[in-house]
Amino acid sequence: MKASSQPSDRFDLASGSKGFDLEHRRKINFNMGRYHAAVQVGQKDYRDPELARDQAAYLKWQAVEALEKHLLRFESACRNNGAKVVWAADANDALEAVLEVVRRHKTRLVVKSKSMATEEIHLNDFLEKNGVEVVETDLGEYIQQLDGEPPYHIVTPAMHKSKEDVAALFHRKLGTDPHASPEALTNHARSLLRDRYVEAGVGITGANFLLADTGGVCVTENEGNARMSTTFTKAHIVIAGIEKILLSMDDLDLLWPLLASKGTGQQMTAYNTIFHGPRKDHESDGPQEMVVILLDNGRTRLLEDPKTRQALHCIRCGACLNACPVYKNIGGHSYGATYSGPIGKVITPHLLPFESYQHLSQASSLCGNCTEVCPVRIPLHQMILENRRQAAEGAGSSTAQHWVWKAWSRAMLHRPLLDVVGPRTKSWFMARFVGSLWGSRRQLPTPAPRTFRALWRQRSNPPTR
Repeated sequence: MKASSQPSDRFDLASGSKGFDLEHRRKINFNMGRYHAAVQVGQKDYRDPELARDQAAYLKWQAVEALEKHLLRFESACRNNGAKVVWAADANDALEAVLEVVRRHKTRLVVKSKSMATEEIHLNDFLEKNGVEVVETDLGEYIQQLDGEPPYHIVTPAMHKSKEDVAALFHRKLGTDPHASPEALTNHARSLLRDRYVEAGVGITGANFLLADTGGVCVTENEGNARMSTTFTKAHIVIAGIEKILLSMDDLDLLWPLLASKGTGQQMTAYNTIFHGPRKDHESDGPQEMVVILLDNGRTRLLEDPKTRQALHCIRCGACLNACPVYKNIGGHSYGATYSGPIGKVITPHLLPFESYQHLSQASSLCGNCTEVCPVRIPLHQMILENRRQAAEGAGSSTAQHWVWKAWSRAMLHRPLLDVVGPRTKSWFMARFVGSLWGSRRQLPTPAPRTFRALWRQRSNPPTR
């Protein structure tokens, strides 16, 4: 069967396949189980977890409500630190800015730490098409790069792979023992990557936060690869969404531990770095040049709508993905977009053409689990409903759908009108207009032969004998 070019059709096929893949479900449930156990332990470090969420939500609200002002403060402080700042309206602006730095330093090798912003603009493909080799240095991202797959999860790129899967992949690609232990595989990857850090001319990172007061770029990680990617290279490029801004370094006191506890269950991640510009004259290592690319790429569309603006508060901890029953069944790749899970359903239609990705907002049970676990209290299930409303009122709703649902609404709100239609007509309507949406694996409900009103009248006026 020829694959459809429509994102919604590809989503239906992928999610239908993964939803019935028992082996995929086994791996995800195992890895998710370990995550949930770790997070429960991590939450015990907070005397009042709900107060921490309230404070974090307020800090992000402060930053986003006056985003332009704080970004300009960051730019000024960042330039004073000796770094360059580039404003990228879209992915093309960001890609060209990266390529300019790479060509200026005459390098054919780039090392890159984990960054969802670079995945969003498809940086690796772009650089490779321009003759530049890109090496992912985060172990999970390195595994995915070897396998030719995008990240499966915001925090855990290879969550869907078992240790046996990784061993088989390394054996196939790197010639290691097919039964090697995770420790042996990690050591082998480390030995390969160490030389690449020294050989590369440019290192690229994302940013967890940007500090408006000091111009600092904050990166948190568990492997030290981001530090290695920026220590030996001639240039350090940061690609960060404009929503990453914080007012002050003091805000990290809450947000860094909260990101760690919600993301991995740790008190703090192992390596937490604040970059303040390129190497100074008195310093012995570090890049000669630092370039910070502030990426818009649709974020101002979210910002200008008060009903969607709060999505920019997201700190990319991945908690909503791990709580979502839909994500746990269909997996990250089914979404066909950089950002998956509940936060992906909210922001992807605004970062990409809305009409092409509005279907993601329908892939939700609206159970509210995502809202319950969000560390910055983003009302994700309400924002998914808002996307559905915009889809229904916009180009995503055909004229036929509009009139069908208008008639349905009128009938449901005026019971006598609904009762005029007999069960056979109702069955035809369901099969004709609802059947394709209901799915081939579910059976349409059969209308009752008699309405509730008729049954009530019969009970209230029983026949006399």
